[in-house]
Amino acid sequence: MFTGIVQGTASVLDVERRPEDTRLRMQCATRDVARGDSVAVSGVCLTVTELADNVLGMDVSTETLARTTLGRLRQGDTVNIETSLKMGDPLGGHLVSGHVDGVGEVLERSTVGACLRLWFAAPASLARYIAVKGSIAIDGVSLTVNEVHGAEFSVNIIPHTLEVTTLKTCAERTLVNLEVDLIARYLERLQLGEGVAQVDSRPAR
Repeated sequence: MFTGIVQGTASVLDVERRPEDTRLRMQCATRDVARGDSVAVSGVCLTVTELADNVLGMDVSTETLARTTLGRLRQGDTVNIETSLKMGDPLGGHLVSGHVDGVGEVLERSTVGACLRLWFAAPASLARYIAVKGSIAIDGVSLTVNEVHGAEFSVNIIPHTLEVTTLKTCAERTLVNLEVDLIARYLERLQLGEGVAQVDSRPAR
């Protein structure tokens, strides 16, 4: 579990594509990370499988590569990094699982005072979970939704967040990982009632 308060960025050193998965290696100054730990990489929860001299190695499944922006990573790219939440840590953002719901696209970039305003297009299937003043994780960054029009929404990003994350590089047509608020998903599931437990509710195989 994460909070969406990104601790810094990492530079991709190597993308090793293998038959069954991909090994990512990145330069990262994050402390207190050990093999087996969970780390959010631009919002995607991955397990550290290699660790040496501030270089983290992580294996990414073909499913994750297909459903997130990690499949587009190249050597030299920069990603957001957050280590997993520990007992006693402050919850400064909102609860983020690291299970990306879909990929969004930047529609518009503008400035509002010292802040950056970004408009995104989300997949239509996620629109019902995105609400004004609700929380959303964009490339792992916890942000508050300002406006919503259909499947399009905007956020304002303060200078500090721009300084410590990759969001400052977002331009029109940039693709980002989106994770909607967990609470919204659970509420929807609860509203379905006992019908969700019926065998007949399972899609045909």
